Amino acid sequence: MHIDRKAQWAVRQAGLPAIVRRCPDCSSSRHHPSGKIRVNANGKLLDVWLLLTCDGCGRTSKVPVHERVHVSALNAARREAYEANAPAMVRELAMSASLATKNGYRLDWAGTWALETDTPDPDPDGPDPLTVRVSFDLPAPVRVERLLMLGLGLSRTAARRLVAAGRVHLPVPVDGKVHQDFEFTVTGTAPATPGRLVEVPHPVAREVHQDTLVLAAGR
Repeated sequence: MHIDRKAQWAVRQAGLPAIVRRCPDCSSSRHHPSGKIRVNANGKLLDVWLLLTCDGCGRTSKVPVHERVHVSALNAARREAYEANAPAMVRELAMSASLATKNGYRLDWAGTWALETDTPDPDPDGPDPLTVRVSFDLPAPVRVERLLMLGLGLSRTAARRLVAAGRVHLPVPVDGKVHQDFEFTVTGTAPATPGRLVEVPHPVAREVHQDTLVLAAGR
């Protein structure tokens, strides 16, 4: 008799993405939100900016969010969040792909996420499939093979070999990137040893810039 086994993985937020654009005062191209949003009013017209701090020299710069927008065009709760420097609003603006495109910069998501799993410990040679649901707390584009490596405790070569052998069934290519919830199925392989903590080093020591794997198997 086959047993339906399920697991939940979660891509948790560990920091905000770096905003990559040239700083006019130094050679750095990395910025992070200062936690402030500036709102200027000219009669019924508003200008809204997200304020950034350069990682290299600390220079403050502005990202236009709204320019000369009529006060009535903004939702009252959103306008209040701007004026209060609400952390949730700063987070939303810092992670906005559309705002990045509009203002000509890119987002660097390295070191912004950690993978948390509750994967059970299956028989490596057992016939029962394991369905894994992956959820995202933030829209970080994560390479699928990276998730397999962290979640199942595999090398890159081993992860690709299992996919090629049909033992890992994915809805997207193994070398593709995902940023929203999805499911995949594993047969005939075991995850990493329960309770093991894997730290993934990253060169940028700001925010919580590390990828970690927290395994809570059997929880």
